[in-house]
Amino acid sequence: MRTETAGLSRGLSSRHIRFIALGSAIGTGLFYGSSESIRAGGPAVLLAYLIGGAAVFLVLRSLGEMAVSSPSAGSFGEYATKHLGPLAGFTTGWTYAFEMVIVCVADITAVGVYMGFWFPHVPRWIWVLAAVLLIGALNLVSVKVFGELEFWLSLVKIVAIVAMILAGIAVIALGIDGGHAHVGVSNLWENGGFFANGAHGFVASFAVVMFAFGGTEIIGVTAGEAESPEKTIPSAVNSIPLRIILFYVLTLVVIMSINPWQNIDTSGSPFVEIFAGVGLKSAAAVLNVVVLTAALSAINSDIFAAGRTMFGLAELRQGPAAMRRLTRNGVPWVTTLVVVGALLLGLLMNVLMPGEVFLVISSIATFATVWVWLMILLTHVKARRKMSPEETAALKFPAPFWPYGQMAAIVFMATVMVLLGFSASTRVALVVGVVWLALLAGVYALWVRPRRPGPEAVLDTTEATRDDLPELELDGSGSERR
Repeated sequence: MRTETAGLSRGLSSRHIRFIALGSAIGTGLFYGSSESIRAGGPAVLLAYLIGGAAVFLVLRSLGEMAVSSPSAGSFGEYATKHLGPLAGFTTGWTYAFEMVIVCVADITAVGVYMGFWFPHVPRWIWVLAAVLLIGALNLVSVKVFGELEFWLSLVKIVAIVAMILAGIAVIALGIDGGHAHVGVSNLWENGGFFANGAHGFVASFAVVMFAFGGTEIIGVTAGEAESPEKTIPSAVNSIPLRIILFYVLTLVVIMSINPWQNIDTSGSPFVEIFAGVGLKSAAAVLNVVVLTAALSAINSDIFAAGRTMFGLAELRQGPAAMRRLTRNGVPWVTTLVVVGALLLGLLMNVLMPGEVFLVISSIATFATVWVWLMILLTHVKARRKMSPEETAALKFPAPFWPYGQMAAIVFMATVMVLLGFSASTRVALVVGVVWLALLAGVYALWVRPRRPGPEAVLDTTEATRDDLPELELDGSGSERR
């Protein structure tokens, strides 16, 4: 092992970053969590995905502008520190790491559910443990191995989603119903109407809908290891809207057309259960392989993002110095192991509360995700307002709709956070979120702030190597000494 802090490997190409973003965003939230959002909002959940997708696109463009201008492994945590202050950067960075761990717990929970399709009598925690150890080990090899693995895992699920849409259209066109329910696009408005659960259900669905988009901000984290950030980041960000429409909206149209929304069960993946319900057992088995692959892909991206974020925080002296340690291949191995260790808590939750764990975890993840998005937007607004007209004109990837689009997205994100408190099943997310932010504020006040150097002792972390940074001091003349 080696400990240099400036040695992250720039081994991610444009196709890697594009598929890493997809891998993190298109996973459990779509393949498993979509059943929860459908049950809450009915067919109107389609509109919720479009609105949520538009807001997330504005977040990504704001992040993309900053990431292209200043690519960094710490990404939005470092940007928040620079423009909003060290406390904002500290809470943003650690909340994102927390988000990725929580989302990953949801993903590994889904792995246990999917394996139950073939092995219903095997305890779920066995599959959860296997997934954590396998993906954790692969993340320790090198960033190129991670990128290639994510590319192929994401490619499998993208091809499968397109195939599922085509197969679903064929089922709808041929009227294959298996004798269980009416099949047809009319299911979107005939079973209680498009807003079947009213405005309350539509609004409540956003808690799970926004969870589904969580992880797209990983684009900013990958900038620190991208070969050409000024080219790869814009390409990845601009591809998101089309994929949101294709992978979320079209797939849910197919799902609810094949099976009325009120018949969709939350005990498994709606993708698998629908094809099993119409008698296509082999198709259901193949789809279960796909949704399992999707979950593993999302876990892969989540471990990567959480580890790189903690590495960036450690470089800013907002985390333990040990988290800056790298392998010979430039992988932050300490942070990767920390994430794997945290996921073992998810294993415990699957043992203690297997039935309720997903909704609780997804709600907490939604709070953390939306908080991070809100901080990204606020950071971007502050950064833009500091710029001169010449600096603004020189931006290589400026965010669109400035400033009204960003303001609308800020209001939307704040509203989603408030909505979490209106449902008993998601209210726990607000409690956990407030406790988490209070804990971070306490840690910052007691540990991080006293260790921050004053203005006369600003340290260049890119020049410090090994464990030098915590040991650098100033002598009486203001010079650095051991």
